Amino acid sequence: MRYLVIGLGIYGSNLARNLTEMGHEVIGVDINQTNIDEIKDYISTVYLIDSTEESALSVLPLRNVDVVVVAIGENFGASVRTVALLKKMGVKCLYARAIDKLHESILEGFDIQRIITPEQRAARDLAHEMELGARIQSLEVDDTHFVIKFEVPAYFVGLEISDMKLDENFRLHLVAVCRLTGSTNILGVASHEPEVVYPSESESTLRIEHGDILTVYGSLRDFRAMYRHIR
Repeated sequence: MRYLVIGLGIYGSNLARNLTEMGHEVIGVDINQTNIDEIKDYISTVYLIDSTEESALSVLPLRNVDVVVVAIGENFGASVRTVALLKKMGVKCLYARAIDKLHESILEGFDIQRIITPEQRAARDLAHEMELGARIQSLEVDDTHFVIKFEVPAYFVGLEISDMKLDENFRLHLVAVCRLTGSTNILGVASHEPEVVYPSESESTLRIEHGDILTVYGSLRDFRAMYRHIR
């Protein structure tokens, strides 16, 4: 796929690099020469333009990309004006980054395909980690339900899957268990990659080990209740 990323600050440049590493073609746009210079060797094409000017946007291959991402975060006005101009110019698939609730509310008025809120998500996950004393990652399904990934607490280590009783005791549905497996690259450097061990053919007798990563589905309230119980 072809992506056009407008705004090559920390978030936009990381997004552009990640998409490129996945095999996609990425076109980058920024008003800052320094940002352009730092990424030009890592993505296919870069444009040094002011995205708040319609005449400048008109030089971009907007109709030849699959998704346009407005990753501008620091300049609230530039973000909103850029999105407005892109909608006016008929961009069909448009994502935009929002830095706060007001920004998000304004972007909702443009009826774009997706509003990205990386700062809020990172802050929420960090708050949950600090509250629970555990490193977690979460994906919001609705206002109360989440898919949550976290390192298994010592409370469950040594139990078989059937003995954990997450559904029965905590109203949490176990989606997957990942286990880190050791390997070395061609230079002999050791690394650890997660491997799904549940669901698996031998899941009925799988015993939880220290370091396993659990993924569960349920409410954040029930997840907190589980942590309070096992403490």
